Amino acid sequence: MERIREPELMKKGEQAEAYANADFEESHGRIVELFDAAFPAAAINGPLLDLGCGPGDVTFRFARRFPQVTIVAVDGSAAMIVLANKRRERENEVGKNITFMEAVMPGGLIPRRVYDSIISTSFLHHLHDPAILWKTVEEHASPGTRLFVYDLFRPKDRHEAMRLVELYAGSEPEVLKKDFFNSLLAAFEPREVEYQLSMRGLSELSVTVVSDRHMMICGEKAA
Repeated sequence: MERIREPELMKKGEQAEAYANADFEESHGRIVELFDAAFPAAAINGPLLDLGCGPGDVTFRFARRFPQVTIVAVDGSAAMIVLANKRRERENEVGKNITFMEAVMPGGLIPRRVYDSIISTSFLHHLHDPAILWKTVEEHASPGTRLFVYDLFRPKDRHEAMRLVELYAGSEPEVLKKDFFNSLLAAFEPREVEYQLSMRGLSELSVTVVSDRHMMICGEKAA
């Protein structure tokens, strides 16, 4: 199935609210576990950059797991950042080390030059040009930076995409089901991501399928 691009940003409040209120415990709950498994001996206590943070659910999970980390979390959607900051006010103890910023890449003003860890969740498939993510990673990584990207991969056909929507979001609002379906059609195949990495000279990163709809791309930045 050919890739069908979707809008890069969830600008509508209805979309952002539906995404923020959705039950992502099964998929988001695994992300920190997978990060731990990918970097088992690492002391995670330096600055962390979260690219395409949305309303911040994964950001807060990392903040809880690694309380010594300072996190800069960026997203191009003003609606998403509003929701993330509202949650930060509600969960101020966990959120005290998180800064949420509205920034569109490339060229968004990210405060630090280099981060010890860079993560990104469900952001790659939104991009019309995937090189934007990898270029931003290169700009803010140095040798040894831990890189971890978790994203959807494109199913074989529309029928399979609809099956996944009904299986994992069947009880969610129609707006979320529609967005999930469109995201599956817009996602990349693992082999396409491997090609993207080779074109950017990021062959030290590995691509691994970790569920029936997700893949992770991770490794440490080489010299």
